[in-house]
Amino acid sequence: MMTHSQTLARFIYDTRYENIPEEVIEFTKLCILDWLGSALAGKDKAPIQMINQFVEEIGGNPQSTTITGMKTSAVNAALLNGAASHIVELDDVHKGSILHAGTVVIPAALSIAEARNCSGKELIEAVVVGYEICFRIGEAVSPSHYYYWHNTATCGTFGAAAAAAKLLGLNEEQIASALGSAGTQAAGLWEFIEDGAMSKQLHPAKAASNGVISALLAEKGFTSASKILEGKRGFFKAMSDVFDESRITHGLGASYKIMENSFKVHASCRHTHPALDMIIDIVKENPIPLSQIAKINVNTYQVVLDITDNPDPQTVYAAKFSLQFCVALGLINQSASLKDFNEDTLWNETIREVMSRIDLSVDPVVNESYPEKWGAVVEIELTNGKILSKKTEYPKGDPENAVSSQDLITKFEQLTSGYDGKETKMYMERIMNLEKFSVVSNFFEKEMEGELWGQEKLHQQ
Repeated sequence: MMTHSQTLARFIYDTRYENIPEEVIEFTKLCILDWLGSALAGKDKAPIQMINQFVEEIGGNPQSTTITGMKTSAVNAALLNGAASHIVELDDVHKGSILHAGTVVIPAALSIAEARNCSGKELIEAVVVGYEICFRIGEAVSPSHYYYWHNTATCGTFGAAAAAAKLLGLNEEQIASALGSAGTQAAGLWEFIEDGAMSKQLHPAKAASNGVISALLAEKGFTSASKILEGKRGFFKAMSDVFDESRITHGLGASYKIMENSFKVHASCRHTHPALDMIIDIVKENPIPLSQIAKINVNTYQVVLDITDNPDPQTVYAAKFSLQFCVALGLINQSASLKDFNEDTLWNETIREVMSRIDLSVDPVVNESYPEKWGAVVEIELTNGKILSKKTEYPKGDPENAVSSQDLITKFEQLTSGYDGKETKMYMERIMNLEKFSVVSNFFEKEMEGELWGQEKLHQQ
């Protein structure tokens, strides 16, 4: 009987660009675009600059390029690029696995694609299998795993290893070893949220780089635990109270789980989005003077309270993980975009006063549906006794409440508004034509001699 690692390794090995449906290919390119927007918006933030300094200090063979323009080892490039895309809280997310795949899978894939001169089609293949593997493992251990462990860091390591292994052209045995090494390195605890600490950026950074390390070692014959998932001292038993092994193989190969991916429209923790959507909808439909609001009730699932019940955030980053702050911000600004989170709004007296009127509680029905549905019921109680209420099961950006391709392009343009428009257009053209390039060279390369990156290769296709 095949181990789970062997089953996943066969899927990874057998996946071919030619067999991936066109809609999956186009969707995958949008995932890459969405990742890049977040990474470009985050690369100048202080924690990313610290990691950039660290990478400069330790050095590395010039194999791959970081989003900050440095040429370093593939491992270090994955580390820095993984961190950059997670800090503005606008990266993609998957409900069932409760993880952000783009921020770990794509940096790992890009670093190997550049180092080994892979094609655009090969890069797309790698991203597809990377999402598939981390989504499936995340689904198997969620939601119990999620209480202590940050799924993006833990389960994401497997996805990064899968993507890197695919690009390295490993055989099934080597891929299984890469997954084993990924599992034994999987880590990332939620304790950082108590302090609003920078560790959250380290999580995808290490997941991406550890995935690359795992694949590169496997290429050299480095072995690992054959039952890293289901073994008696493996990932499932060690890191989850309740797990469902059937999630690993159910429907494997019949469809592509990347199509279940969700996209963010608010620059905050995804668990704040159901309530944010509803509060914004209510006040847009019913303009309400603040003096007439007696109380705001948010009824949702338990994890929301575990992660985002913070009535007194002390930093802008912590505010993104405070449901009270996000709801008050949404009520007053009718948006929660990247520009809405700043020092002025953090200490705004009106927002702080509204936060004191917000009550959070668990709705048993909503809670029972999690993580398949991330829902919320929001009620605004008015001083005259009237109640304005809205509920949702799917925040905007979920496949069931989807954003359009144009929405994602607009989001990318907004996230890169500080860049030259010509540069933004260059990135979009590069990604949306990715399958036409025979070699993925420096992904972050600017225009050279008036020619777009790889344009001569594009003309050869």
